[in-house]
Amino acid sequence: MRQTLHDITTKLEELGHTVTCAESCTGGLLAAELTQLPGSSGWFNMGYVTYSNQAKQHLLNVNEVTLRHYGAVSEECVREMALGALIDAKADYALSISGIAGPTGGSAEKPVGTVWFGLATKQRIWAKQHLFKGDRDVIRAQAVEYALRFLRHYLYR
Repeated sequence: MRQTLHDITTKLEELGHTVTCAESCTGGLLAAELTQLPGSSGWFNMGYVTYSNQAKQHLLNVNEVTLRHYGAVSEECVREMALGALIDAKADYALSISGIAGPTGGSAEKPVGTVWFGLATKQRIWAKQHLFKGDRDVIRAQAVEYALRFLRHYLYR
């Protein structure tokens, strides 16, 4: 993961761009990773930990109808989370994560380990889903790594 982070921060510095994040199931782990390297204030200004639906609505302008109809662990929700963070932070990129880290909370439709990721730029919003295996800590760590790889892929396309 260290190389992925190095690649991201090198490109952000080169472009003079910033990134923000909107997290639910990872509870701030992505922000912690993005600020791990010295000089991170040059590419990271703020992040959002929006664990509850109320926080997603209040801080990121996620629509109540989206949450009611699709749920917090959905493509629609992570798209709105990423866009809300991008706009509020005035960043160039915004990563969002919402999932079910377990050990409870899963269903047949959305089992434990289901995580949705969003990536917003000023031009477009992408969303991806992944199903991780493991306990809560493993799922959360894998989600952070996946989100960083998602951003690196975009930056180096």
